[in-house]
Amino acid sequence: MKKFKFQLETLLRVTRSKKEDAEVAFAEASRSLEEKRAVMQQLLEEMQRGQREFENLTQAGKRVTVGKLMDYHNFFNWKREQIEIQQQIILTAKAERQKKLKELLELMSYLKSIEQLREKRLQEYKDAALHEEQKMLDEIGLQLFMRNGKRDAV
Repeated sequence: MKKFKFQLETLLRVTRSKKEDAEVAFAEASRSLEEKRAVMQQLLEEMQRGQREFENLTQAGKRVTVGKLMDYHNFFNWKREQIEIQQQIILTAKAERQKKLKELLELMSYLKSIEQLREKRLQEYKDAALHEEQKMLDEIGLQLFMRNGKRDAV
């Protein structure tokens, strides 16, 4: 019997390669999202430090100049803007990560269906080979039986 050959083997290899690429892209998107979250955490910590400094300055009973108040006001506005921008960046990164995850899941599903088809065809091949072998054994057995039957008759 001829050797098993899956007709869609090339498609299977290409799909596996695409799945690996999708895994890499998903990992990259996840890493990027974590970096953006770390930047957000840093911005929030800077904002908290500025607020503590401002509270210490005003609670110390020291005189605070208008210029100093304006500096802190401008600093807080600037930090709030940075935080809002970073929130948008994080939302975009989350959407990108979700998109990459969806692509990966679709490829995994597609690959699984091709692999299941391959397994089914392999099992069909094995069943056909077993059937062919059984048929040959039956023929050999029949020939032996017929030879032995002729000898007994003589």
